[in-house]
Amino acid sequence: MTPDRARIFAGRIVRTLGLGALSLALPLLLARRGLTPAAVGGVFTATLVEDAVITTAVTALAPRWGRRRLLVLSALPMALGGVALATVRDTSWLLVAVVFAVVSVNGLEAGPFSPLEQATLPDAVAPEQLTRTFAWYNVAGYVPAALGALAAGRWLEVAAAAGWAPESALRAVVWAYMAAGVLLAITYYGLRRDAPAPAAPAPSSPRSWLGLHRSRGLVAQLALLQAMDAFGGGFVPQSLLVYWFSLRFGAGPDVLGRLFFGTQILSAVSFLGAARLAERIGLLRTMVSTHLFSNLVLASVPLMPSLGLAAAALLVRHLFAQMDVPTRQAYTMALVAPDERAPAAGLTTAARGIAMALSPALTGLALARAAFGAPFFLAGGIKAAYDLALYARFRRVPLPAASVDTAARPA
Repeated sequence: MTPDRARIFAGRIVRTLGLGALSLALPLLLARRGLTPAAVGGVFTATLVEDAVITTAVTALAPRWGRRRLLVLSALPMALGGVALATVRDTSWLLVAVVFAVVSVNGLEAGPFSPLEQATLPDAVAPEQLTRTFAWYNVAGYVPAALGALAAGRWLEVAAAAGWAPESALRAVVWAYMAAGVLLAITYYGLRRDAPAPAAPAPSSPRSWLGLHRSRGLVAQLALLQAMDAFGGGFVPQSLLVYWFSLRFGAGPDVLGRLFFGTQILSAVSFLGAARLAERIGLLRTMVSTHLFSNLVLASVPLMPSLGLAAAALLVRHLFAQMDVPTRQAYTMALVAPDERAPAAGLTTAARGIAMALSPALTGLALARAAFGAPFFLAGGIKAAYDLALYARFRRVPLPAASVDTAARPA
């Protein structure tokens, strides 16, 4: 493993550990400050919109400012935001700190870190290893995020038993998040400096747009399609799935806990399975076939007559649902020129974030129709339409010869 690759993986582990812990502590802290569920949802929607705007702006600067410098600078709001969240007592200023700090709604990722890291990884590994590297890269985020939430929950139990005031225990988690931000900046500082920025483009070169030039049309189309996918996913967040299984089958917390632990494990396994499949049939075909199958299975969940069959369908869905993630990342990096990697990753990530920002509002609508299975049909249908549109548009788009996705080249 190259030093840069090791540092990127270390940074992702540190960051998602902190984000996972904060995802558990922050809603509880806001609730203790008297915020209603609607207000918390509004704050998180604002963070998603702000995160998408900042990600687009920062990654657009990468070709000239350098990915290493921007990664270090991006870690500072995480550290400073942690200090603000831990020390501010006024509720209004606390909300401002939540919006402008690097806060994750789902505990997995936030800020421009992931797009910048995705743009750096192709320079740190051989082309034939890229998809497998992205698979492990996603495991290195998914598992630590779950462990961070688990550790935060355990700490709150221990602190309560030791007589800590609840708010003090929650603020201790925030201080740990701040320390993760400092460690993250130090980790990124050790990355190799970027190659010098290219000279000004020739007059015949396409005009740059958000850091993109020749690939801007393809990336814009890819971003719109991925926004469609994220929009569909907004109908089936885990909180709604918990509610639906409880409403439909009377499943208790113990059953639901085991079920969703299983979905998390299978999602992590699916990352690794994607790399092997992509080596056989190509990136684009892996993205589309596995994602389409998982969405058809998702739409079948409310049709199952028993808890066991519905749970089995959900588990099968999660075994395939995340295979498109590392392949999508590798495909995007292979599709664009090296100096467009960070802007391309940033724009597609931001598009997904904007679409996901609608999720808090959609969740209420979906909950009202959960008993009839409407959220599953909507999510499965929209996401399946995304898969078909993606393949129709990109199946004849050529990739560089070094790409592993030979199946995506035109016939």
